Amino acid sequence: MRIVTIILFIVLCIAALLTPWFIPKEPAKEEDASVVAHLPPIPEVKTQTTMPEFSAMTDVSEKKESFFRFLLPMVEAENIRILHERAYLKDVYNRYKEGNLTAEDQQKIDEWIDYYRLEEDIEVDDNLFGLLKRRMDIIPEMMVLVQAANESGWGTSRFSRMGLNLFGQWCYVRGCGLVPKGREEDGRHEVAKFDSVNDSVKSYMRNINTHGAYLDLRLLREQKRLENEAITASDLIVGLESYSERGVEYIEELRAMIRINRPIVNEVRQQLDTEASSEAAPQ
Repeated sequence: MRIVTIILFIVLCIAALLTPWFIPKEPAKEEDASVVAHLPPIPEVKTQTTMPEFSAMTDVSEKKESFFRFLLPMVEAENIRILHERAYLKDVYNRYKEGNLTAEDQQKIDEWIDYYRLEEDIEVDDNLFGLLKRRMDIIPEMMVLVQAANESGWGTSRFSRMGLNLFGQWCYVRGCGLVPKGREEDGRHEVAKFDSVNDSVKSYMRNINTHGAYLDLRLLREQKRLENEAITASDLIVGLESYSERGVEYIEELRAMIRINRPIVNEVRQQLDTEASSEAAPQ
């Protein structure tokens, strides 16, 4: 009997040691690990409070390269910031589904509701998170860059030089911007002034992500996400028809600008990446 007991004890010990290897572990849920861990850090970009003298550049290629080199880091930084917010939104949604929203989460939700221009009294439910997810997403860099070039005359317009407004954005409070010379007598709008070009970029991207005129663009982008496809300027540009009174003609002009200037932007991006790598390398 004693021998049987000893054998049974040994068997139980061996089983205890081997159990962790044979019992299948539940795979980690994707939402358990924040997507932020897989994102690059938000880069620190210089706050640009003046515009370069693009009008003094007579060489077209030099002007284009300088314009993209000036603007691209700001666009990239804002897109990365949005991706971090989007990842945070996913974490908050997971806690909401589990019934574990924190006070900090609720404060963040309130900030998102305000920033993404949703109704103040909107209920915190799946619909709210769906709306935020649709609006809280990147704008393709090429789209931002060519629109800025088009609307600002490659950084030479009065509004870009005096108001740091590269996108022709309007405002409606007296003194909020610069009065367009062609404005009708009963007109109220002004072309907004910004404290920095960075603010102009952020405001433009917020406008695209919230204004009703660009809902089709956001729906198309959302569909691209669902199908796991790349979000490109060439695809989303059709959603900008309301941006200009010129409509389809405006879209075709932007398409041509994308096609012509993409090689220049790619070269500038490579240059910036090489310079960043060199600065990060140990001396």
